[in-house]
Amino acid sequence: MGANFSMRHNPPTDDGSSQPSRVISFHSAARWKAHFDAFTASSKLLVIDFSASWCGPCKLIEPAVVDMANKYTDVEFVKIDVDELVDVAQEFAVQAMPTFILIKEGKEVDKVVGAKKDELEKKILKHLPTALTSTI
Repeated sequence: MGANFSMRHNPPTDDGSSQPSRVISFHSAARWKAHFDAFTASSKLLVIDFSASWCGPCKLIEPAVVDMANKYTDVEFVKIDVDELVDVAQEFAVQAMPTFILIKEGKEVDKVVGAKKDELEKKILKHLPTALTSTI
């Protein structure tokens, strides 16, 4: 079972740090659907990172995504490999990697296409509850 769902710990980062990651990787469409369906009742922000193992820009932004996941602990970060879960990528109309889809209450509220760290962080901040953004 563990092969279908993994919490990534200590992924290699370009800066050589071994900071643990709060990014959850999904390798099964059924597990992803169960997680997503359970998440739709939550007002918590969900950031989906659609990437591919062969994608250079995806590898480039990965350490920044891990940093954001560790910084914004009230946001859930998940990673989906478009080659593994093709149907999920198609469901969200992903056409380029990386693509970040921001979800709240089961609905897409924003999107970032490309390895645009600053734009992603701005959109995350935009959708955080105001009480959280005033303390950051």
